Amino acid sequence: VLPMSRVLSASRYLIVIGVITSLLLAIALLIAGLVRAGVLIVTFMPAMLEAGATKSLAVGSIEIADILLIAVVLYIVATGLYELFIGDVDLPAWITITSLDDLKDKLLSIVVAVLDVAFLVQVVNWDGTRNLLPFGLAIASVVLALGVFNFLQKRSGERKQAKNSTSPDVSS
Repeated sequence: VLPMSRVLSASRYLIVIGVITSLLLAIALLIAGLVRAGVLIVTFMPAMLEAGATKSLAVGSIEIADILLIAVVLYIVATGLYELFIGDVDLPAWITITSLDDLKDKLLSIVVAVLDVAFLVQVVNWDGTRNLLPFGLAIASVVLALGVFNFLQKRSGERKQAKNSTSPDVSS
């Protein structure tokens, strides 16, 4: 019978399921973005000089950017989970994940960007009759709440770290 510590240690490889799932979804969204971009370009190429077509091209482009941002989130989740539970990945320093807090920070940044893009799509499509204020305030509230949550968590972590660094070492 294996000791429980060995079982738990080996079970970390189950996270590969989440890594593969996130990576497959990221790939699917990247392909969808590519296909939508191709269709958008081909559709609007003949009418590029018309004002309405240009606005539609801009809106379609923003929506595709939103899809790509979500694909990036899924990619960061895949690489972050892999780095945290399995092993190192050769990535640029800005995307390297060393803790769940790192992963959370990167995801929060992209979630805010996705929300911004969602609002931008509404503004660009605005016909002057709908009231965008409630939608904008809702997004602002979520962004503010995420910012406050992130700030408070970092502050709490700094306090714990400061407390631990001032505690005397009783093991000596």
